Amino acid sequence: MLTADYDRLGLRAGERMLDLGCGFGRHAYEALRRGTHVVACDLGLDELREVRAIGAVMHGDSEVPEGVVLETANGDATRLPFADNSFDRIIASEVLEHIDDDDGALAELVRVLRPDGTLAVTIPAYLPERICWALSADYHAPNQPGGHVRIYGTGELQRKMAAAGLVPEDDHRVHALHSPYWWLRCAVGPNRPIEDNRLVRWYHRFLTWDIVQAPRTTRIVERLLAPVLGKSLVIYARRPGTVADQPTAQLEATSVAA
Repeated sequence: MLTADYDRLGLRAGERMLDLGCGFGRHAYEALRRGTHVVACDLGLDELREVRAIGAVMHGDSEVPEGVVLETANGDATRLPFADNSFDRIIASEVLEHIDDDDGALAELVRVLRPDGTLAVTIPAYLPERICWALSADYHAPNQPGGHVRIYGTGELQRKMAAAGLVPEDDHRVHALHSPYWWLRCAVGPNRPIEDNRLVRWYHRFLTWDIVQAPRTTRIVERLLAPVLGKSLVIYARRPGTVADQPTAQLEATSVAA
């Protein structure tokens, strides 16, 4: 289940992409299939181990074009362990709402993005997130360790991105069918096991089926509801300048087969 749109991001084969806050690698895997060299960065070591393992399997199954590399990095978004201008494209999906110093994280993203490179930042959309916070204090920080620390108001992230030196160029909302699921989870207790509640269990199974099968009917419903109920807001922005302004740093990477 992808949140960022690679066509809007402008991702091309042979480029270098940072997947910041990669989790278990959903965006990284699709980028690899498209022939993009990927650095998957996260604070979770277990997640990074799984990303490397699945990347190796994909390479072995010829899902990844020959010569495409995958690197994993354990890193903090406010102190990224990469050289300036290291990446052509960046995806930071559902990351900034967890970080106290989101301005510092945006400054780091700008630093490691090459001139004229683009990034996609995804955050919880305002209305669905506001409802989740209203339904349960256990959904977010401080009751939820490592949880969301803020709700972004309309246009707030675009203004922060512009202040960091980026040019926001496009945006859209996705995952409308996921908003009611999280409202339901919050209403019954977001930390309760999914199997504890019949409605939560049913909805979770429905979403799993929808992700795997992607039937035409629910795709249409998703497109119709996304502008209002989309759980995630995706913003695409460009770093001004040209590649000639400063050469892209060489990315030290290891093969996915390693």
